[in-house]
Amino acid sequence: MQPNTLLDAILDEAGISHAGLAAHVNQAGRSRGLALRYEHTAVARWLKGQRPRGQVPDLICEVLATRLQRPVTLDDIGLGVPGESASPHGTTLSGFVERATALWRSDEQQRPHILGAPAVTGTPAVMPVWEWENPPEDTDVSRGGRQRVSMADIEMLRAARAHYEQMYRKAGGVATRSRIVGFLNSETAPLLRGSYTDATGRQLHRATGGLVAIAGICAYDSDAHGLAQRYFHQALRLAKASGDRGLGAYVIALLVNQSLFMREYRQAVAFAEAALRAAGRHITPALAADLYAMQAKAYAHLGDGSSALSCIRRAESAAERIRRGYEPDETGYVQPGLVNVQVAEALLSLGDLTAAQEHAAAAVDTPAHDRGRVHRLAMLSQIELRQGNADKAVVTAVEMAEQARGMESQRLRDRLRAVREHLVASDCAGTSEAAELIAGALRVPL
Repeated sequence: MQPNTLLDAILDEAGISHAGLAAHVNQAGRSRGLALRYEHTAVARWLKGQRPRGQVPDLICEVLATRLQRPVTLDDIGLGVPGESASPHGTTLSGFVERATALWRSDEQQRPHILGAPAVTGTPAVMPVWEWENPPEDTDVSRGGRQRVSMADIEMLRAARAHYEQMYRKAGGVATRSRIVGFLNSETAPLLRGSYTDATGRQLHRATGGLVAIAGICAYDSDAHGLAQRYFHQALRLAKASGDRGLGAYVIALLVNQSLFMREYRQAVAFAEAALRAAGRHITPALAADLYAMQAKAYAHLGDGSSALSCIRRAESAAERIRRGYEPDETGYVQPGLVNVQVAEALLSLGDLTAAQEHAAAAVDTPAHDRGRVHRLAMLSQIELRQGNADKAVVTAVEMAEQARGMESQRLRDRLRAVREHLVASDCAGTSEAAELIAGALRVPL
């Protein structure tokens, strides 16, 4: 039995206590000739997942609709027809908003069933991408709520996205996650439930999509993969509501990256194809370069060398067309050298150590933000060890460990562990000291 997070969230929004809801339901029942005697303990059971009997679900909708001054459906309170799809894409946009904000609230409350959920695979993983790519489109995203949304509100959301992205790059997703989830609950949710025209709503959904994508990145960086995937799927639905194809393609790039991590290589290729196909002319050179580079890594893992090399050429060609100042904020992560390190990883999988080392060295020689530099140094150290250059690998590994100080990130920890294992396995002069330095860093709990 799963907790009813939707009912929990809408009760919080309406400001009704458990005892208050029970009393209101009893009163609404009397008007229908029902003798109900619910107390707060019954509401607690409903929130734990027990389904109320008879007409009670409809009475709950009636009570909440009166309180919130808007229609409230059974789906809105998590009491729709059992067994039907809970996909955010299978509901109205307002229904999606209620499901999305309920997830944010459950995340902030650190509900175990939310934090520990595994990522879905197969059809449930593919459907959100298919529904983003295909009709119907949202013809009108306006909403009538209590709080009027202004351009100043939307600018605040954009500024917050940039702020939390920088925090993630400097401190890692583990440290940033609670901050951005708190912001989504306190600042973003009331705006989504507010009052706005279609034009303002498009910009609001776009700005929210960018923020939710960062929340997904932080969840991914914290090893909460099911939660990260749900945030990415939310961001994709918000991108569709905004009408911004480029934003949707960016979100799919995040799903491609997660697919690679989960070793779902064919899915990674298919998702990248969907982004490139559906975004078309709206896709920027930076995003195209990253998508092709990730496709190259997927093909390399699948052992398809010719397809990998073809994607490498496309990635390099797209990277040459990147023009700073002409890219949206979201693709700022595609910095000079990023494609090099992605290509190095693909070439390493294909066994071309010489070419991999050239690309990895070029990536390290190019300025990058703190987090990106750790990944680049890790890749170069790994390749240097494979080439038998233990002295160089040790110097690179030590710099990587120093660069990672102060960051709370499970993905960077993966990198540190992998480099340490390679150092220990090589058993060359100097490698044990570097391995111990990394081990010291890994002993500090996140």
